[in-house]
Order: sequence, then C-alpha cells, then structure tokens
Amino acid sequence: MINRYIRAIAGLFTIISVFLAMYVDQRWLWFTLFVGANLLQSSITKWCLMEDILRKVLKVKN
Repeated sequence: MINRYIRAIAGLFTIISVFLAMYVDQRWLWFTLFVGANLLQSSITKWCLMEDILRKVLKVKN
C-alpha cells in the first residue's frame, strides 16, 4: 500500500515540477532532478524518507 502512495507522490511531484518549469521558471527542473535522485538513492540504499513520513502519518507498522 505504501509503495503505491510513494509512486503516486513521486509521479505527481514530477508532473507538477515539469509544468512549473514550463510555465513559471525553468529552475523548477531542479525539483524534478531531486525527485529522480531520491528514487535512485532509495533503490540503492533501500531507505526512503517518504516511506518513513507516510508510515508516521498513516500509523502503519513495518
């Protein structure tokens, strides 16, 4: 369940940041890069900050 939320949040952040880069300022692409780097980092280290946040918000056990 949490993995689906993480994917949805990452996808939403990416879409929003691309639209902001297109219509507001290209520096929003740094946010897109940040999201991608965090996804890569979590695949290597098997640790995800968003997962920890969602576990606390949703009060889900490991």
